[in-house]
Amino acid sequence: MQKEGKAEEGQTGSLAALEARVRQDQQYLCRPPENWVLPHDHGGERVLDAVIIGGGMCGQLVWFALTSGGMRNIRILDRSPEGLEGPWMTYARMETLRSPKQLTGPAYGYGALTFRAWYTAQYGEADWETLDKIPRPMWMDYLKWYRKVLDIPVENGVAVKRILPEGDYLRLELAGAAAEQSLLTRKCIMATGREGTGHPQIPAFIGDLPRSHWAHTSEDIDFAALKGKRVVVIGAGASAVENAAEAAEHGAKEVRHLIRRREMPTINKMMGIGSFGFTAGFADLPDEWRWRFMQYSFATQTPAPRGSTLRASRNDNVYFHFGKGIEGVRLDGGELVIDTVDGLRLATDYIILATGFTTDPMARTELDGYADKIELWRDRYTPPANEQNDDLARFPYLNTDFTFRERKAGEAPWLKHIYCFNYGASASLGKVSGDIPGISEGASWLARALAATLYQEDVAAYFQGMIDYDKPELQGDEWTASEIDTDAVAPLSKVGG
Repeated sequence: MQKEGKAEEGQTGSLAALEARVRQDQQYLCRPPENWVLPHDHGGERVLDAVIIGGGMCGQLVWFALTSGGMRNIRILDRSPEGLEGPWMTYARMETLRSPKQLTGPAYGYGALTFRAWYTAQYGEADWETLDKIPRPMWMDYLKWYRKVLDIPVENGVAVKRILPEGDYLRLELAGAAAEQSLLTRKCIMATGREGTGHPQIPAFIGDLPRSHWAHTSEDIDFAALKGKRVVVIGAGASAVENAAEAAEHGAKEVRHLIRRREMPTINKMMGIGSFGFTAGFADLPDEWRWRFMQYSFATQTPAPRGSTLRASRNDNVYFHFGKGIEGVRLDGGELVIDTVDGLRLATDYIILATGFTTDPMARTELDGYADKIELWRDRYTPPANEQNDDLARFPYLNTDFTFRERKAGEAPWLKHIYCFNYGASASLGKVSGDIPGISEGASWLARALAATLYQEDVAAYFQGMIDYDKPELQGDEWTASEIDTDAVAPLSKVGG
């Protein structure tokens, strides 16, 4: 994104100087170190130590964390073209990020890798002080720079179709013009974002309505084609108001929010408890406390950002209708007729579903054939009647190292090699694998856990390496052996009187 104006000339924080600082910091911290992981092969085929699925913010950070820990036999794959990784330039349609501008995000402890450093290097500290929220396209520009300055080798246009067990390893079946047919790896990390262990949530009332009449907010919507049409947006969250604004700004005749709730959510409860203690301690809480935190967050719902909501409301033809749960939708001639639970009947031309995503590992094609063997929260914990939540119950119940667990021991032992570093981890481990505030802590946590596992799996070989190590530090010329002259020293029995 090009910002009006130019960077302050001659300031020490120029982008070139910042990039030099990143490289110097890495040099001073001895990162990345040499690879320490012992090589594996399987039937003569080279085995990777890890494959990261997803080259967006999470995937790039995981790559940086692993290589910073000396794990370098890894690859990072993304199905999207370069520059379109993640949601930022596709289905994310907000003008600015919700997150406060000063959050360090994927910086991984490097001040020079923060958004603030990147921004002020180009526009100066005075401009930073006047910046309110981070423009969404600018955040993507920052992530592009992050990839460039760290030389992260994302392989774009490569999709993982399936993850299959093969002996002690995982075989990943690939698709894409530049991709080989498959590859072998010891570990696989699903850094697949908001829909990483599920899919867009499509309500049952959509039924078999033709796709020409509706879309989910995660899809590529032709907003220009909505000019002069009546549009209904289902939902009240961030994606609802952002897509309503887009439709209105592209000339929609009217845009009506149909909102099931009686009132607009206004308080982001998770913002009230964010701390290092919460990030560090959440995963070790008893199940009832983890469930309680997440269920309350789900029940109260995260409100849409103020800026996004005002953007929608600035349009006189955008309306908010509360208490309008959907009873049914049908196509009547060329228009859609919506019936709500309170008896309203409304005609419209197009529906946009701002209904979010559902977490459901069994919907993931990568896990086809054994997803039903993954332990879910519903298999592990039965909440009180007043805390029931079917959506939360479908989240995977993860180990503390982000790996999946078997529902029944012995049925799918290879699940311990697959890491869920995406939204699906939040019920078990907290908001450390997708949201900007805690993502560096999550990546550090994952890197240490994966390193420990790789080492433990080959511990006998590492011990043998210690036995075999024979490089001397002393050469033998650093000292001269001497005999004790017994006439020149007191007898030992007399020492000390």
